[in-house]
Amino acid sequence: MASHRRPKQPNRTRVTVLTATAAAAVALTSQAAHADPKPAGKDLKAVKSKVDDLYHQAEQATEKYDGAKDQESKLQKDVDNLQDKVARGQDELNTMRDALGAMATAQYRTGGIDPSVQLFLSANPDTYLDKASTMDQVSAKQADQLREIQAKQRELAQEREEAQSKMKDLADTRKELGAKKKEVQGKLATAQKLLNTLTAQQRAQLQQQDAQRADRSSSRVDLGNAVPASQRAAAAFAAAQTRIGDPYVYGATGPSSFDCSGLMMWSYAQAGVSIPRTSQAQGAAGPHLSRDQLQVGDLVIFFGDASHVGMYAGNGQVLHAPHPGASVRYEAMDDMPFEYGVRVG
Repeated sequence: MASHRRPKQPNRTRVTVLTATAAAAVALTSQAAHADPKPAGKDLKAVKSKVDDLYHQAEQATEKYDGAKDQESKLQKDVDNLQDKVARGQDELNTMRDALGAMATAQYRTGGIDPSVQLFLSANPDTYLDKASTMDQVSAKQADQLREIQAKQRELAQEREEAQSKMKDLADTRKELGAKKKEVQGKLATAQKLLNTLTAQQRAQLQQQDAQRADRSSSRVDLGNAVPASQRAAAAFAAAQTRIGDPYVYGATGPSSFDCSGLMMWSYAQAGVSIPRTSQAQGAAGPHLSRDQLQVGDLVIFFGDASHVGMYAGNGQVLHAPHPGASVRYEAMDDMPFEYGVRVG
């Protein structure tokens, strides 16, 4: 039988508590919905410091990538040359064997094959040659021909071994390239994630600060009356000036994008001078200079590990490719830790 009791009325005190709790929850939810999850302005300096550090780490990895890329190019040329040499050597060996084959055919037609010519048919010509020489079964001329083949076989085997070694080095270098590329991309991705945590206003502040560090057009830069280090240095500097505004791209050597050492290499190439690929190697491309010895066109090495390079522009300025997200520009040397200058010979 169904109950007809009236439902129990809720306790007035309990209703009051629940109502207050719900109101507080709504208020907190509303505050959370309108709260800005971005860091406060006081965190901007810390974020910028971390991003700058990541850019520097990315540039360090980029210079190692550049070195591996340069090594890959050299190894590929070595492998190609060795493979061509092996192919030519094999052709020469085939020609020598064909000559022995013709001799064997001629001797067979005249009544038999001279034992010395059996070298052509022997599975182990080295062993046969030793026996034949010992038994005095070959003529002096035939012995010379057989020794030539023997020497060519040894030479060809060495060249093939060298080619295989170079190919292994090439494979290892390409593996290193992939690792360095991944490292650079990882550093840049982390930096971008940090930048994405900033508000639009904070990002605008960073851009403004970056713009203040650099003069954005050559017409606004006071280079003073600095004298070029040489005619070639002047030509390299003039070439670098034509690239102002081009973007920084890791591993790039021009003509429309560059990393720091790529810009230096490209600029000097326009002056007819070949310099190494990486900033570390460029740091050894000539005599070292103190800051007060610098002249226009000299290379300027920054950071203790020589991971960044620019070109002296005069009046305490360098022309360089700064970092990802920036373009080729002038910048005060004081913005970076100076190590030494280099005068390209």
